[in-house]
Amino acid sequence: MDHVAAYREQGYAIVRGVFAPAEIAAIAAAVDRVHDEGVAHGRSFRHGNLFYNVAPDAGGTSLVRMVQWPSYHNAVLDAVRLDPRYLDILAPLIGPDLKQIINQLHWKAPGSLGDFAWHQDSRFRKPDLAYRNLGTSYIQTGLAIDPHTRESGAMRFIPRSHVAGPLELDTSTEVLGTEMSDDALIAAGIDPSNVVDLVLDPGDLALWNPYLVHGSGRNRADHQRRLYINGYVSAVDCDRGEWAFRDGQPVPLGPEAALVHYEELRENPHPHYV
Repeated sequence: MDHVAAYREQGYAIVRGVFAPAEIAAIAAAVDRVHDEGVAHGRSFRHGNLFYNVAPDAGGTSLVRMVQWPSYHNAVLDAVRLDPRYLDILAPLIGPDLKQIINQLHWKAPGSLGDFAWHQDSRFRKPDLAYRNLGTSYIQTGLAIDPHTRESGAMRFIPRSHVAGPLELDTSTEVLGTEMSDDALIAAGIDPSNVVDLVLDPGDLALWNPYLVHGSGRNRADHQRRLYINGYVSAVDCDRGEWAFRDGQPVPLGPEAALVHYEELRENPHPHYV
C-alpha cells in the first residue's frame, strides 16, 4: 500500500528513508544547537512565535521539552521544512499550495518522562473558524532523528480513529507530561488493544491526520529520541500560518512573522521569559 492509500485508510502513513544518513547527521547537529539554546535560557522563553518550553527535571537541571518555530533563526531546520520531498509526499493529499502551522522539535532524553497523553491534534487548532475542513486539509509530519521505538518512547497510534472525527477524550490535564491511560481510551469508546507503535528509523517520515488518536510514553532506551514535527495545511482552508509552498514552490519566511498560535504576537512580539 502506498503512503496515500495508507494515510486515507489508517489515518497515518510512513515514508521510509526520506532523508539520508548524512542529511540526518546535519539536521541532528542543528537540533542539538537549538537544545543548547534552551538550556542556556534555563526556563521557558518566547520571542514572537519562537518558543522554548523548558522545565527543571527531577535533579533541578533544565529540561528542554520542545521548541516551537526554531526555523525563524536556524537555517538548517528552515531548509528541511521547505524541502521539495515534503511537497512530493503531501501534494497528492492536500495540494501544492500549503501553509505551515507547526514547526516544532521534541526531545526525550533517556529516562525522562516526556509523556504525551492520548489526544487528537485537532484540539489545538484554534480558533475553529481559522481551520476549515480540518480532517482533509491538514497533515502533521514527524521526521525521526533517532530510532523511534517502543523502548525510546515512540508515538502510539489508534489506526482508523480519525474516521470518528472529534472525540470526547479527557482534556482535564495538560497533554504534555501526562501519561497515557487506557481508561481515557475506553471512556471515548476506543479499544486499547488496537494500539500500534510508530516504529521509525532515522530519516523516516511519518504523517498523521489531526483526528488520529495518539500519545507517547517514557524513553527507556539509552539514547535520545528527537523528532522534528512540521504540520502543513491547504492554504485555502486556513487563515493562519506561514506560507511553505505556493504553486508547488517553496516560500521563504518573510520579514514579519505570521499569526499562528501565539495570540499576542502583534501586542507583545518582544523577547520575554514566561
